[in-house]
Amino acid sequence: MRITVVGLGKIGLPLAVQFARSGHTVFGADASQKVVDLVNSGNEPFPGEAHLGEYLAGVVSNGGLTALTDTADAVSKSDAVVIVVPLFVDDEARPDFGLLDSATDDIARGLRAENSTLVVYETTLPVGTTRTRWKPRLEESSGLQEGKDFHLVFSPERVLTGRVFEDLRKYPKLIGAMTEFGSARATNFYEQVLDFDERPDLERGNGVWDLGSPEAAEMAKLAETTYRDVNIGLANQFGIFAAENGIDVYKVIEASNSQPYSHIHRPGIAVGGHCIPVYPRLYLWNDPAATVVRAAREANLAMPGYTVKLAEAAAGGSLRGMRVVVLGAAYRGGVKETAFSGVFATVEALREGGAQVFVHDPMYSEDELREFGWEPFALGDSADIAILQADHDLYRDLSVDDLPGVSVVVDGRGVLRAERFSGVSFLVVGRSFESRRS
Repeated sequence: MRITVVGLGKIGLPLAVQFARSGHTVFGADASQKVVDLVNSGNEPFPGEAHLGEYLAGVVSNGGLTALTDTADAVSKSDAVVIVVPLFVDDEARPDFGLLDSATDDIARGLRAENSTLVVYETTLPVGTTRTRWKPRLEESSGLQEGKDFHLVFSPERVLTGRVFEDLRKYPKLIGAMTEFGSARATNFYEQVLDFDERPDLERGNGVWDLGSPEAAEMAKLAETTYRDVNIGLANQFGIFAAENGIDVYKVIEASNSQPYSHIHRPGIAVGGHCIPVYPRLYLWNDPAATVVRAAREANLAMPGYTVKLAEAAAGGSLRGMRVVVLGAAYRGGVKETAFSGVFATVEALREGGAQVFVHDPMYSEDELREFGWEPFALGDSADIAILQADHDLYRDLSVDDLPGVSVVVDGRGVLRAERFSGVSFLVVGRSFESRRS
């Protein structure tokens, strides 16, 4: 097949590489000339994705993948088009379709009736978007008819940055087409470009799962990510209550989850990334009466401030003038990405409290940290207080020797070892006090 992937970001580029490694001719379309040039030179434009550098170099050198900025031209030569262009959402849960609208118009200009092109959106969308926005826009801009001249499908990406190739094999590929023929086309497409691990735990088995409509596939992605946000919100509220009552919430969660109907997540300083903080807002855009979803989002947004209050109380009630280091700018360990990272709210709360704030992250240079407006910190520098925000592997072995002068450490991810901080007021979010024993 000839395939165009529109959007060569942290999901789109690995997808394009996967398709090319499956033996197909792939065009990668991106608005950034810099990204296109890097891809065509066989160099990954962003670090941290397992195997991407090796795989990318291979498919570029053998001619399997070519990047370009002209989306319409690429689409005109393709049997299938996969769109992974970002959709941004504001604090009021209003989606900004600007980039996707522009990409859709470019795709429409390249559609040819003789190609009977399969058009698949993988960007997470509010329920109903494929049918009510993309179908009429594509038809109007191209002059073609969906179901006859091209076939429209929604198939959500379900992978995690850093392990995209692994996750593509691990999870069923969900599809929702406008027509039965479109469904058959999409099923055949993904069966050709993806390999699936054996999953004996799934009654239906691993592979392509047809959910029957774009709306069902759109909702499935929103449901799975919103569930995680709600679950974490519940864990955070359990953690706050447990800490205030001398209970170790981690032991409580372990005990609860020993029963097969309980799957409580862990509390923490923040919920970050492109997915979990964002997609509940997309769901709320469709369903503003979803009070459980809204309450969980509010609970999770409050956690950086709560964590700073823990540090403040342990420091004697004031942070004014204290040197405080936030460990981790990234939204999670091992990923060089700050999307909705808890670092922003944590730094803001510390500054409001009068602290002198520094940020450390092993994946960012000092200049990169300064570009965010933060003063960089080097392990071995003196600090009064440390707050761990991202669970980078480097931090798991930290000790008091790495933070000379520190008197308070707040572990926002539950990964530090208390015995390495002898003589320090050591707190963990959700486990702020020693468990009581009768």
